[in-house]
Amino acid sequence: MKQYVVGIDLGTSNTVVAWAEAGASGAAAGNIGVFEIEQLTGLGEVSAQPLLPSARYHPAPGELAADALRLPWRDAKASSATSTADTPAPVIGKLARTLGAQVPGRLVASAKSWLSHASVDRLAPILPWGAPDDVAKVSPVDASASYLAHVRAAWHHRFPHAPLEHQDVVLTVPASFDDGARALTLEAARRAQLPTLRLLEEPQAAFYDWLFHHRDALQAELAQTRLVLVCDVGGGTTDLTLIKVHFEDGEPQLTRIGVGNHLMLGGDNMDLALAHLAESRLATQDARLSAASLSQLVERCRVAKEQLLGDAAPESVRITLLGAGARLIGGARSTQLGRDEAERIVVDGFFPAVGPRDLPRRSRAAIVEFGLPYAADAGITRHIAAFLQRFAAQSREALGGSADHADADSVSNGDSAAPPMP
Repeated sequence: MKQYVVGIDLGTSNTVVAWAEAGASGAAAGNIGVFEIEQLTGLGEVSAQPLLPSARYHPAPGELAADALRLPWRDAKASSATSTADTPAPVIGKLARTLGAQVPGRLVASAKSWLSHASVDRLAPILPWGAPDDVAKVSPVDASASYLAHVRAAWHHRFPHAPLEHQDVVLTVPASFDDGARALTLEAARRAQLPTLRLLEEPQAAFYDWLFHHRDALQAELAQTRLVLVCDVGGGTTDLTLIKVHFEDGEPQLTRIGVGNHLMLGGDNMDLALAHLAESRLATQDARLSAASLSQLVERCRVAKEQLLGDAAPESVRITLLGAGARLIGGARSTQLGRDEAERIVVDGFFPAVGPRDLPRRSRAAIVEFGLPYAADAGITRHIAAFLQRFAAQSREALGGSADHADADSVSNGDSAAPPMP
């Protein structure tokens, strides 16, 4: 008998795991916990964290001492590739992000975005993208598998009596993932020795969570609602789903009537936009940064973004781009990124106030430095307006057939379940 129900959000930026006892009823049914994942948080330091950054760092031979990378479970190979003298095992999680912000060209990030990029061989070792030839590479599928394998090893360390592969495991994917991306996600799970899990679309999971937290007053909460817009702005994609609400015998019935196109637009783009601003101040007049150096700068800008847009935010954050090789110290360059700049680029740039007929702008200036087909228009709100216009007829029917209700500005998102950025 399966003891636990386990949900895994394999995110572009972070991986999160939640769990509950299988078959629980009554008060116990609400006991859903976040599984804190043990990981390296510093050299020689292991800590259980609610988020596992979906990141791998590929150290150079001799760069890091093996004892400084020891994890608490015996089967270390369950969470990393086989280590040799020439190819050290990768670092996964929080320490990987820290190291990737310090050394250019060795960080694997956004593997989930690469899983959905049909124009590349997603089974080929292509990551870190743009890294020098002497850096070990991994495929997007194997990178994703390594995060799931780390989760599996951490779970087994805490619950040795209940192997993860024997539990009821659900793995979330964007609703806009095509069949190929879903199949590759399942292949990553299989390589992580999790062959029997189920896939659940992320906006649907978010709405289930909202329904669960409002279960005691659901009829009252949805009484005046006929449409629910779930807008999931994640690390790599913006996922849109439109749900029709109607009542039968006094009970709300929910029907999905629209799913957005695959929109590669999220936190990664915000970090890149900030990195472009910093790059304009750091790069020489005649040369732009290499892909490896830009990747390092993006990581530093991600950290700065979280500080500048968080609680008790400073006025500015210093961003330092280290040199490479013999110029590691002497080649360091620094600039300041201000809070007002971060707000202008992230808030105004990605969430501008727009009208219902303001559609995404067509441009060839999409960000393509890392080989990913990012959306040309960063305005998420314009993409939402286009989505609502696309499903205007379905919205009109759900709202009772009034012609006025066909306009996007009349489609209410009610109390939609928009989850935080993973």
